[in-house]
Amino acid sequence: MPTLAIVGAGPGMGLAIARTFGAQGYDVALIARNRAKLDDLVGRLTAEGITAAAFPADVLDHDALTQALKDAAAHFGGIDVLEHSPAPSIGSLTLASPSESSPSDVQALIDLLLYSAITATRAVLPAMREAGAGTLLYTNGGGSVDPHPVLGNVNAAQAALRNWVLNLHKELAGTGIQAAHVAIGVWIGAGGPPGAPTAEAEEIAPLYWDLHTQRDEVERVFTV
Repeated sequence: MPTLAIVGAGPGMGLAIARTFGAQGYDVALIARNRAKLDDLVGRLTAEGITAAAFPADVLDHDALTQALKDAAAHFGGIDVLEHSPAPSIGSLTLASPSESSPSDVQALIDLLLYSAITATRAVLPAMREAGAGTLLYTNGGGSVDPHPVLGNVNAAQAALRNWVLNLHKELAGTGIQAAHVAIGVWIGAGGPPGAPTAEAEEIAPLYWDLHTQRDEVERVFTV
């Protein structure tokens, strides 16, 4: 069976994407730091008839992330689709406007978003190149495309990831490997700021399947 690996898997977008691909016959490898949460997701997917397994790793630990993806590939016989979507903890997130951002304010998010994406990609891309097939999908915030001053440091890191993905897409043209960027410009689920546009993860997840199967777009921006 083909396999989807989700880096930064959680009960929101990660679970929705897993269900979307699982419904199409994909096995699912779930990678995140918290083993208990991963096991819960595996249990929920298994109950729905989707084959899933957990591979705990902190995405900030490049060696651990690389090993988790290698373990997932060994367990399932390869990784056909990589989806990258680690997100900062809202409670621990420092927000700064562009003029107030310090290098450390941006660096922490560069580590989380860009460097983890580069690490994950380097772990799976050689096998995809050898096979001449594969899909690399990267989740980001809408501020990567249309920034907001209050999120100055966050948007800077998001824009760096977006630039890298769009460039990766160009590099991989003609190789059989699709690289694409998803910018989500809404609050996912309940609990967002007053007046913020919202959507459910299940509304957004089909975009990932479209990018994987249609293979003719470098980016989708989800807004309402």
